[in-house]
Amino acid sequence: MILELILIGSATAHWRKQRYKETDLAEMPKKKTVSIQEKFNPKKLVEHIKYVFTNDECQPVVAKQADTDKAIVSENPFLQSNTLVAAGNFVMALLGGISPLFILMAVVGILYVSRSMLLLALQDLKNRRYMSIFVVESVLFIGMILTGHLILATFSSLFGDSIVKLINKTEESANKQLVNVFGKHPEKVWLKKDGLEIQVDFDSIQAGDTVVVSAGEMIPVDGQVMEGLATVDQHILTGESQPVEKMNGDKVFAATLVISGRIHILVETAGQNTVAAKIGDILNNTKQYKDKLMARGQEITESLLPLQLSVFAFTLLLLGKTSALTVLWTGLGTTMVMLGPITVLNYLRVFSRNGILIKDGRVLESLHQVDTIVFDKTGTLTMEQPEVGAIHCLSGWEEEEVLLCAAAAERRQSHPVAKAILSKAAAFDIGLPDLDSAHYEMGYGIKVLVKGKRVQVGSARFMQRENIALPEQVLDIQEQAEDEGYSLIYVGIDGELAGILEMRPCIRPEAATVVRHLKERGMKLYIISGDHEHPTKKMAEQLGMDHYFAEVLPERKAELVKTLAEKGRFVCFIGDGINDSIALKSAQVSVSIQGASTAATNTAQIIFMDGTLNHLQQLFLFSDEFEKTMKVNFYTSVVPGVLCFGGVYFLHIGLTAGMGLFYAGTAAGLFNTFVPVLKYKDKELAGKCGRTLLEDQTATN
Repeated sequence: MILELILIGSATAHWRKQRYKETDLAEMPKKKTVSIQEKFNPKKLVEHIKYVFTNDECQPVVAKQADTDKAIVSENPFLQSNTLVAAGNFVMALLGGISPLFILMAVVGILYVSRSMLLLALQDLKNRRYMSIFVVESVLFIGMILTGHLILATFSSLFGDSIVKLINKTEESANKQLVNVFGKHPEKVWLKKDGLEIQVDFDSIQAGDTVVVSAGEMIPVDGQVMEGLATVDQHILTGESQPVEKMNGDKVFAATLVISGRIHILVETAGQNTVAAKIGDILNNTKQYKDKLMARGQEITESLLPLQLSVFAFTLLLLGKTSALTVLWTGLGTTMVMLGPITVLNYLRVFSRNGILIKDGRVLESLHQVDTIVFDKTGTLTMEQPEVGAIHCLSGWEEEEVLLCAAAAERRQSHPVAKAILSKAAAFDIGLPDLDSAHYEMGYGIKVLVKGKRVQVGSARFMQRENIALPEQVLDIQEQAEDEGYSLIYVGIDGELAGILEMRPCIRPEAATVVRHLKERGMKLYIISGDHEHPTKKMAEQLGMDHYFAEVLPERKAELVKTLAEKGRFVCFIGDGINDSIALKSAQVSVSIQGASTAATNTAQIIFMDGTLNHLQQLFLFSDEFEKTMKVNFYTSVVPGVLCFGGVYFLHIGLTAGMGLFYAGTAAGLFNTFVPVLKYKDKELAGKCGRTLLEDQTATN
């Protein structure tokens, strides 16, 4: 079981801070794009497997950067030398019949390859840890040599070394996908200064600068578009399959790609403060969870050692040394040390590529236990932008005239209320006239001249400040708005109140579908809100929720979540990450849909990067698949060992067959770990290759 010796020995040596040097290698040359429409064939299968281990895929072509991007690839010199020595050992063992010198050379070579494991076994013996996996594997290793199974020992050393290299490639690929992809940035950036565009180093950019990004270039900073129009691919951050248009006032994020157009961006954060860099830090920290999984796998394996050693001793007395050594090849649970962490890394990769950021890898083990979901209402089930409900006309004014004046006043504003009014005007197909003048008072309202009319739009207090009287009938409208939980916007024209617009919360368009899916899974669904009873109850009934809590203060949300947990419910709290931090921390699983702008600072374990609920169904689908994958991993780690026990006693199989069963289980487990990456590979390639073609075309033009 030389695979176990090398793998677990190297891993534990890493935990005990016996680290090997890392070598910086230039990024591998990019391969030709493979069409995802090709029919499945053996050649494509080979390419799929190569994709998993080498991460070959279409990469974004970024102007002024393609020749300078580099990836840090960690290589273990120990493993590189092991490959050559293990191959040499096999040749020496084959030549052993010619001269004892070749046998001696093979033995020395095998000792060299397994030196790390032997040292760890010696250390455990000094610490009186006699039931250590390294001690047991050392017994197996030395026993194979002493019983004359030298060729099998060298073969397993060579085969095991190859598997370990594949494992390292897989882990390296997953890490690079999760971390390095968020850390990419151009070395040079175009900066607008004193009316001129100059090229400066990326590191010199500061908040408050204005950078210029053109088609084919990567956005290097987080910021706000100040000028221009561009189509931006945000897939790397949000998982959106389609590019989005960005114009004045829109937010843009580092590591996203401008496909067409040209924009000037006011820098808000740059360098290590960007969303992309912070996400990279989060994902990098997740690797610590991987190390914990490896340690846990070792503990599980060592807990099964008494059983394995008992059968070994009994077999040694009953059937002899060869059968006893075969029993040691069962390796019950051993491969979980490597399969668990690799599965986690691969699923984190799948999640991130679909716009779901897992900030804490431990949550993958909790998602399948969720049976209760608590939704925050405002900002989670409702959109930031409200919608205009009824328009109450006063003083003889017509509905369209009131709406026209309100929309004309708000046409240059970018806040949610303005967008809602403009959207309503567009639905009425109202053409908006130019403004003669405008004066905006922060927190109160706006005064404009529209077609010679003096128009005021704002709150009731603003109307009073402008000496516009509020008729008695307004009191009834205000009471109804307070009961039902919506706000009012007042419109004054030429000194009198012309109308009132109802600003009603807009339920997310995807909410009904998401709720229906969760109910089909048998989950209990709650709404928790600070709003009044009536609007909260109405939304709960409209969406088909099981329960609701209304008029709840932010600090009380956490208490309600804890109460549900104390009743035996496994709670997932979904909030917008603004006023829900305490409740997010109180739940067993926490999800924020606030989006990329606060992804690195939210307290939630999971972030939906597109700021919607659309990923909720995917989240639980992937968690189901993760759970199934881990179960299969366990079976591939234990079943071959059980078959080996049975084979020794009922079929009298030898050492070769025992090794074959172990390696068959190892191969099956490894294949199972990269099935999710292969399953979702074509979707990744479709988006990536499509972008590459667009960028190539842009560069050609």
